Amino acid sequence: MRQITHEAVQHLAQLSSLQLSNDEVDNLQKDISNILGYIEQLGQLDTSHVAPTYQVTGLSNVWRDDVVSSGEIDREELLALTTETHDHQIKVPKVI
Repeated sequence: MRQITHEAVQHLAQLSSLQLSNDEVDNLQKDISNILGYIEQLGQLDTSHVAPTYQVTGLSNVWRDDVVSSGEIDREELLALTTETHDHQIKVPKVI
């Protein structure tokens, strides 16, 4: 098993913009080494006969055809519902 070094933890902390004390670095070094060891154990498992799990809730997508609807209201009626219009369009505040 490959051990993570004190310097590697400090480098990760610097990349993450974290300021860690030496005790925190030591604790993280142990924790990360334990996590990597666990991942190595998982990598040794034989999963060749295990079916992939794509969905655990039993739900499935409900697909429908994408159909353009003519709508039951015309453009002028919709524009009449707005507070401000300009050139047959809805006028909205600027967003920067």
